[in-house]
Amino acid sequence: MTLEELDALDDAAFRLHVRAWVEAHTPADLRFPRRRLHWHENRPWYLALSKQGWLAPAWPREYGGMGLGAARQLIMIEEFERHGCPRVSDMGVLMLGPLLLKHGSEDQKRRFLPSILSGEDIWAQGYSEPDAGSDLAALRLEAVEDGDDWVLNGQKTWITFANDANWIFVLARTDKAAKKQEGISFLLMPTATPGITIRPILNLDQHDEFCEVFFDNVRVPKDMLVGEVNKGWTYAKALLGFERIAIGSPRLSANALAAMKRLAESLGRADDPAFLEMHARFRLELADLKALYERCAAALKRGETLGAEPSMLKLVATELFQRITDAMLELAGENAGLLDPMPGAALHPAGQFLIARPSTIFGGSSEILRNVLARGLLELPA
Repeated sequence: MTLEELDALDDAAFRLHVRAWVEAHTPADLRFPRRRLHWHENRPWYLALSKQGWLAPAWPREYGGMGLGAARQLIMIEEFERHGCPRVSDMGVLMLGPLLLKHGSEDQKRRFLPSILSGEDIWAQGYSEPDAGSDLAALRLEAVEDGDDWVLNGQKTWITFANDANWIFVLARTDKAAKKQEGISFLLMPTATPGITIRPILNLDQHDEFCEVFFDNVRVPKDMLVGEVNKGWTYAKALLGFERIAIGSPRLSANALAAMKRLAESLGRADDPAFLEMHARFRLELADLKALYERCAAALKRGETLGAEPSMLKLVATELFQRITDAMLELAGENAGLLDPMPGAALHPAGQFLIARPSTIFGGSSEILRNVLARGLLELPA
């Protein structure tokens, strides 16, 4: 079915079409993963979405996206969640792509947008540093002009799946004399560039989702600069908005709530009044989250600039996710500590719990976001 034919469907028919395609094409062994998957694991689903033309629902159609409005995007998210579809390697789709569409050169758009959609290029985000996490503007990765290149020296840390990526986008300090929010530029480079070293970091689940990335006299051509020199902080804030909207998707909470219901059914407690009351409360909170997400997505679709709203969305989404997974552990009882599937059910209460732990830290910690909201929405003094 073409995009024009999809447009002609009402929402109910669109949902049924998405549901049928997802059920027919999602690899069975990838459904409801208990951890985020590496590129070699999620690649079949990524390429299936790419072939269907459904990898980038929010991108404009002239650049290979679906050009969907917020309501249709939410329908797709809900159907992917319902079927347990895995998250793909999406830094390029969710973060770099929207930034290039707004600030990239035409050459950069022609070079990178098609290769993101095809899976030829998988991207990592080089933001956080050992002393510049929540205070990102304190970053110290230095980029110095040398002829036609920038020469980079420094370190990034907590870089999600840098060990899978063949390209990385980074924030680097290009003017040490400027105020810390100024003098920062946005650069693109292959991870195979001489001088780049990637070291995985194991998390509590013994999963190498995060990495350290070291830069030792790394040379980056000047045409790999996105936008203007020393304007990277402006672009970074926009990209953090994209990230917080992506993290603020109802997907994680909806998946966890669906898993909670399956858990209750497997334990014979699905009709327990206490469980029903708790489940209903979470369903109402999830409905509020979906409404907030749709409002933010619709504003972006109209080309509006969001202020503190993405911070509120990310805060609400990740804290709800944690509360649901906390409740799953309590519901699981003696099986709560199992990292393998529970007997008789493909459920991982402890795995869900561990996935939820860092969600209130990455993309902006909850403490920092509350400060952002206090200033940006409540107009409280700094």
